[in-house]
Amino acid sequence: MKHFLLLVLPVLLLTVGCTGKASHDGSPDAKHAAALAGRVIPGQANLFMFVTLPAGASDYFTLESVGRQVVIGGNNANSMAMGLNYYLKYYCHVNIGWFAWDKGGMPKTLPAVEKPVRIDARVPERFFLNYCTYGYTMPWWGWEEWEHFIDWMALNGINLPLAITGQESIWYQVWTELGLTDEEVRDYFTGPAHLPWHRMLNIDRWGGPLPKSWLEGQQALQQQIVERERELNMRPVLPAFAGHVPPELARIYPDAKIERMSDWAGFALEDYPWFLDPEDPLFPVIQKKFLEKEVEIYGTDHVYGIDIFNEMIPKSWDPAYLGGVSKGVYESLAAADPQATWLQMTWLFYNERKYWFEGDSDERVKAFLTSYPAEHSILLDYYCERMEVWRKTQSYYGIPFIWCYLGNFGGNTFLAGNIQEISGLIEGAFAEAGPSFKGLGSTLEGFDCNPFMYQFIFEKAWNIPQHQNLDDYAAALAWSRSGVDDPEARAAWKELFDEIYIQRSVPGHSPIMNLRPSFGRSSSYHSSVRFNYENEKLREVVDHLLAADGEGPSYEFDLVNLTRQYLSNQFEQRFAEYKAAYEQGDAEKMASLKDELLASFDTLDELLASQDYFLVGKWIADARAWGADKAEADYFESNARNLLTTWGDRGNLLTDYADRSWAGLVKTYYKPRWEMFFDAVDEAVAAGEKLEGERFDTLLEAMKDHEYYWWTERPGSFPAKTQGDPVKLVKKVFEQN
Repeated sequence: MKHFLLLVLPVLLLTVGCTGKASHDGSPDAKHAAALAGRVIPGQANLFMFVTLPAGASDYFTLESVGRQVVIGGNNANSMAMGLNYYLKYYCHVNIGWFAWDKGGMPKTLPAVEKPVRIDARVPERFFLNYCTYGYTMPWWGWEEWEHFIDWMALNGINLPLAITGQESIWYQVWTELGLTDEEVRDYFTGPAHLPWHRMLNIDRWGGPLPKSWLEGQQALQQQIVERERELNMRPVLPAFAGHVPPELARIYPDAKIERMSDWAGFALEDYPWFLDPEDPLFPVIQKKFLEKEVEIYGTDHVYGIDIFNEMIPKSWDPAYLGGVSKGVYESLAAADPQATWLQMTWLFYNERKYWFEGDSDERVKAFLTSYPAEHSILLDYYCERMEVWRKTQSYYGIPFIWCYLGNFGGNTFLAGNIQEISGLIEGAFAEAGPSFKGLGSTLEGFDCNPFMYQFIFEKAWNIPQHQNLDDYAAALAWSRSGVDDPEARAAWKELFDEIYIQRSVPGHSPIMNLRPSFGRSSSYHSSVRFNYENEKLREVVDHLLAADGEGPSYEFDLVNLTRQYLSNQFEQRFAEYKAAYEQGDAEKMASLKDELLASFDTLDELLASQDYFLVGKWIADARAWGADKAEADYFESNARNLLTTWGDRGNLLTDYADRSWAGLVKTYYKPRWEMFFDAVDEAVAAGEKLEGERFDTLLEAMKDHEYYWWTERPGSFPAKTQGDPVKLVKKVFEQN
C-alpha cells in the first residue's frame, strides 16, 4: 500500500485543486469512474480520486484517505465503482437506489478511511436482468432512466448485463432484406411491453404492428446503453438468432423447415410463434446476417443470449434431437463469430422439469447442454431460491454457470425475500459447486418493492466484511436507508430480517385487493396471497421507523412500502371476516365490513400517490412519451395499460399476473371489481341464494368487461408526479387503525 501511495501522490498534487469533478490518474478506466461519481454525487465528487491499479487474480478495489480526498483504486472502472458504493454505504451511510430519485443526502464532511482497505471479488461474473424485466419495468425508459440505472449496476459490481433493447430494428433490416414487406415485419412484432415474450419465442403479432418510430428510437437508445456499459467495464449480453422467424418467410424459402411452435398462455392460434430448425441450411445464413448487422450498429463483447424452448415443448424429447438442436445453434453462432460465448437461461429446466428430468433422469438436459464446447457457454441457474439446478446436474457437467436469485414475478408489489436462506444457499454454492461456479446474478422479472435484496445478492459476490454477520448487515442497512444512526431503525431492520423477510417470492405474489374477488379460489390464473407473519409485526416495524425520525427518499419509500403491505394484509383479514359473516347470514356485519373494505382502496391509493415508484400515471406518461403523434401515444398507452391488467385479450390466462399496488390502478381498476363483487353478493343474499354458478359467471363476465374497458378506452387521468407527504400519510393510516 505504501508503494501505491508513492505512485498516487504526484497525481494528487496536480489534481486536488480541481473543483466540481472527481480527480483521476488519466487512465480511461479511472476517467469513467470519476465521471460516474460526478453523476451520482455531484456536490462532493471533487473529494474523490480514482486510480487504475494492476490486474490481480480477481477484480478488486482499494480505499484510503489522502489529505482531503478519498482515493479509490481498482483494476478497472467497474471495480472502482463498486469501491465508491462501498464507501458511500458503509462510511457515509448513503443509499443509491436503482431509480434516479432514490439517493440519500451526503454528509458535509467525508468520513476518513482510518486504515487502507482492499476488497476482492469472490466470482468473476455478476449478471443482471431478465428478458421479462424489459416488459414489466423498462419498456418505456428513456436515456435519463437508463443512465442512472447503468451507474447503479456499476456501483453494485454488475459486469454482465442483459442488453436486448433495439434488436427489432436489426431484425427489421434482416427480414426486409430477405424479401419480407414492411407491413409483414412490423405486424410480426408484438406491442412494446410484450416484446420480451416475442423475443423468447412465446408469442407473435399480439399488440402489433410496431410503429417505425419505435424501431428508430430504440436503436438510438441501445447505442447509448451499450456505449456507457462498456465504459464501465461491462460486457453487454446481446441477442442472437434463436430460430424464431416470421411465417411469411416460407413464401421466400418454401423448402425451409419452418414449423409452428406449441401454444403459450392461452393466446390464439394466429399468435403462435414459428421456428426454423437449427439443422436447416437457412439457419446459419440468418444467424450470420443478423450478427453482422448487430455488430456493425451496436458492437460486440462476444456474449450472446439465445434461449430456445422457453416455456415451450420441443417437437421431440429424444436426447439425440435435443443435442442436435443445441449443436446446430452453437455452430451457427461460432461460424458468425468464432469468439462467441452462448449464454442461456436454465428456467426451462425448472419450469418444465417434469419433462427435462423425466423419471429423475438428467439424460435430456445433459444431451442439450453438452453438445457444444463448455468453454463457449455460460448458463444462468435461474431460480436458485426455489430450485438449484446445478445440484441436479453435477454442477452443470463442468459448464460455467451463474447462481441467480429471481426474487420477483411480473413486477408484483409484495414483501418477499428469504434473506437468511438466500445467504446460506449462496455460501453453499461457494463451498460445494466447484470450479464451474463462476458468478452470482439476479433474474428478476420486474423491479419490485424489495430493492435491498438485489443489492445484497451482488455484495455477496465480494468479500464484504459486513456480510460476516447478518445482524451487522441489517444494522448497516438501517442507517443507510433511514438516514440516521438510531436504535429504533436498527430494531426495525432486525425485525424485518428475522420476522418478515423469510418468504421466497412465487408467481402471483399479490395482495388479494389486486385480484378478481371471489369466495373460493381466485379466478386470476396466478395468485398467491399468503404471508407467513403476524400483520401486527409489520405495524411494529413501522412504529420503530417512525420513532427513528429518519430522512431521505429510501426512508420515505420504506415507510410507504411497509404500510402498503400492512393495509393489504389487513384487507385480507377483514375479507376473511366478511366471508364468515356471509356464510353465517349476518347481513349487518357484512354491510359494515363492506364499507370498511371499500374505503381501504381510497386510503391505499392516497398513500401510494406519495411515491414515484407507485404511480401508474408515470408508467402511462412514459409510454405516451414514445409516441410520434397522438395516435401513437394512445397506442403506447393502451399497450402499457394492458400488460398490467389483462396481459392480452379479454379474459387472458395471465390476467393480473403483472398486478401492482399503484396509485390510480388501485382506485380505478381494482376497486370497481370489488364494488361489482359486493353488489353481486348483496343481490344474491337478497334473493336467498349464494354467489355461485350462473350468478358468479355473470359477475365474472362483468369484471372482464371492466378490465377490457380499462385498457382499451383508457379511462381516468393519473398524476405522473408524487402528491402528499409520505410520513404524514403513514401516520394518518395508523391513527385510523
